[in-house]
Amino acid sequence: MPIKESELILNPDGSVYHLNIRPEHLAKTVITVGDPDRVDDVTKYFDSVRFKTRKREFHTQTGVYKNKPITVISTGIGTDNIDIVLNELDALVNIDFETRKIKKELTTLDIIRIGTSGSIQNNIPIDSFLISEYAVGFDSLLHFYKSDAVQYKNISEALIEHTQWCDQKSSPYVVKCDDILFKQLNSDKTHSGFTATNSGFYGPQGRVLRLALQDDTLNDKLANFNFEGQAITNLEMETAGIYGLSKLLGHRAVSMNAIIANRANGEFTKNAKSTIDSLIHYTLDKLVD
Repeated sequence: MPIKESELILNPDGSVYHLNIRPEHLAKTVITVGDPDRVDDVTKYFDSVRFKTRKREFHTQTGVYKNKPITVISTGIGTDNIDIVLNELDALVNIDFETRKIKKELTTLDIIRIGTSGSIQNNIPIDSFLISEYAVGFDSLLHFYKSDAVQYKNISEALIEHTQWCDQKSSPYVVKCDDILFKQLNSDKTHSGFTATNSGFYGPQGRVLRLALQDDTLNDKLANFNFEGQAITNLEMETAGIYGLSKLLGHRAVSMNAIIANRANGEFTKNAKSTIDSLIHYTLDKLVD
């Protein structure tokens, strides 16, 4: 049965509704960044760029880096945007826009997030690189889908008990990166991590300006959590959503983090742009290695 027009919305030019791109514009390797301006910071290294578009916070460019076709797309901040980006990327390769039917042969995308993050462990310094092996989502995105099969319930249950998690908050979910991409991008220049994906930047990440927190010890509890050698290492706002939806849709995903803050030490980098640029260059070279 064809997917209804109200469910899969296409623009008059045949592009998918939010991203404003058509299937022929997309490479099978996709780099996601949060900041729309960071797309240019990635594609400046490309040998050529054949496609560009921009709509709302979604800025997309597709080109070639050392003979490898790559699409770079900005997601904006948060897993609500990840829900849009991941579903529309999947639709571009796995739904026939003419018939509005799911294709018989499905395509797997490689999705690599390059983003910034803050460490909550003393031994992960500012200006370092971290690959998220696991991620725990404190938003509710994955609970809207039949997702038990991709969740590590034993870890989330242990975390809920350890933190005395407030039952008025969404139940944490734990997901894992793609092992093949992890091995490809890992090296002695990276830390392996367990990333916490937060639903906001201030209160959800333990920052206090004028509002008191429901649990002002949560970051300390997260930093002290350890499940069979897996300790939570850093905080950001997209990774768990990317991992969860990628697993459900049959895509491969990994998250590369530029550590620009150390919350445990109260430090913030003086070289954010340089650190992010170095991570971009590192990731691109690893993808074609």
